[in-house]
Amino acid sequence: MKAGRSLARDFGEVQNLQVSMKGPGDYVSQADRKAEEILFAELSKARPGYSFLMEERGPVEGDDGQHRWLVDPLDGTTNFLHGIPIFAISIALERQGQIVAGVVYNPAMDELYTAERGGGAFMNDRRLRVAARTKLSDSVIGTGIPHLGRPNHGNYLIELRHVMGEVSGIRRLGSVALDLAYVAAGRMDGFWEAGMSPWDLAAGILLVREAGGFVSDFSGGQAMLDDGSIVAGNETIHGVLLKTIKKPLPPRP
Repeated sequence: MKAGRSLARDFGEVQNLQVSMKGPGDYVSQADRKAEEILFAELSKARPGYSFLMEERGPVEGDDGQHRWLVDPLDGTTNFLHGIPIFAISIALERQGQIVAGVVYNPAMDELYTAERGGGAFMNDRRLRVAARTKLSDSVIGTGIPHLGRPNHGNYLIELRHVMGEVSGIRRLGSVALDLAYVAAGRMDGFWEAGMSPWDLAAGILLVREAGGFVSDFSGGQAMLDDGSIVAGNETIHGVLLKTIKKPLPPRP
């Protein structure tokens, strides 16, 4: 993948990147913009007329009203800029509002996650299945931590307090696309996060579903792309995790 090769080259010289700030803790790099230009050009050539929703470019309306690409050219920008090899390109294709294909690619590890609706999920050539654990006490759960400039710190700390007391371990990778790919691959048993954008989630949602997992928003519905919240896991872990993050704090004595 041309955009992946570009990111891999820039990752090798990360200290030389020109970086500008979009907002607190939310960086845009020269590498990010370059990867998005490559993806826009290549996808436009492959499927002329398709619409786009891209992190940097925003919405681009095409002549084809049935299809839309959702693209994050660099999910895990902060990891990338700090030399941490946990970042990914995330691409999903919507047809009439339904996600039908997804790709998540980590060029630093050369791991390519792919899914097609009804066709299963794969990492390189290996078929993926979500983990089979059914107890939170045996599970490793991924999450995203709201950082500087993000809202809902208080709500998140309540969720974390409930989950951390029930699980074997909690992991924070810094790339929601890879978090969801890891759930699909059975590397993590579940995941939850709020405040996400559609391009962050779309490909990962399909990966988890096609690996036999369950995905919902925090209310248990299917408005993840609109709501920005997500809970994922196998059928049992998804249900238990959803209940756990919604528990109220016990009253103070």
